[in-house]
Amino acid sequence: MSHRVTKAEFTASIYRALMAQASLNEEEIDGMRLVQMMSGILVETLLLFDDPDDGLEASYARLAELLDTEPAEGRLGSLALPPAYIIDYETEHGRAVAKNLFEEWLSCGYEFHQLVLFVVHNIIVRMEQSGQSRAEVFRLFIECTNRCMAYEIAAQELCDIVIDKMVSNLGWSLMECVSALGASSGRALALSQDACSLFSIPSVPDKLDQVSYVMTQEAVRLGVPAGTDWRFGLAANDCHVSAPFELIDPLEGVCQELFQAINLTGYVNQSVAYAKAAGRMLAIAAGGEEPEIEPVIAKPLAMGAMTDTYKTVCQVGREGMLSM
Repeated sequence: MSHRVTKAEFTASIYRALMAQASLNEEEIDGMRLVQMMSGILVETLLLFDDPDDGLEASYARLAELLDTEPAEGRLGSLALPPAYIIDYETEHGRAVAKNLFEEWLSCGYEFHQLVLFVVHNIIVRMEQSGQSRAEVFRLFIECTNRCMAYEIAAQELCDIVIDKMVSNLGWSLMECVSALGASSGRALALSQDACSLFSIPSVPDKLDQVSYVMTQEAVRLGVPAGTDWRFGLAANDCHVSAPFELIDPLEGVCQELFQAINLTGYVNQSVAYAKAAGRMLAIAAGGEEPEIEPVIAKPLAMGAMTDTYKTVCQVGREGMLSM
């Protein structure tokens, strides 16, 4: 810890950072965004430890004690949580806040974690004073935190899978790994679309833009130059597109085993996990001072794999793809 920062001052700085990010104006706070950012901060503190999963359960138990309540039970409504790509976006903001704050608190990760729990407890109590159920907010916080942790674990494990199994065993290049992960993300997203029908190729929808943003921002965070050249050279909507199924198919089975192991269900959740992993692999291939592949080449190839696969799956149709 910096000698100039006391616990009280540091706790106040966490609170101020969260409120500033979640503020709609001087009087209103976006409660759902605040919950997601708290989730991101908590996950980032847990990643300081060797067993973040165990720390997650211990954190929930501690919060239940502080709040003097258990999280609300029962099935969540379909609209209770934002879409997966929004949860990733907002929790990543929370993780970034945690990284910046930890620079002021370098002596003890555990103490930092405990201060974060204290702030989360106080914010949930304040939200109750504004008319929101303490148990329901606690449940939403747990759901968002679980998703954030699952996306992080899945992205890292997916990168390990393509390196250990595809590069080492099958001789794939790094760009083939990026393309396979990006294409798998596009496939999963397309299978989530009820609107997908036979011989219908939709224009690039908002969902695809959002999921591709997950990939691009993950890559930029890890060193790939930002810019506007991600879609350079992509096929127009009326041009023939083709998904790289020769890359997707060898990856599908082993990745589904991973998703089952960490209980990451739902096509959109899995699409986000694939996209984050693609962004990380892209950073390995096209990041740094001497990249293996120039970013101006690698970035459109990654985007093209995701976009073309999405369009191809929509063209074939959901039932046709599931039977392939």
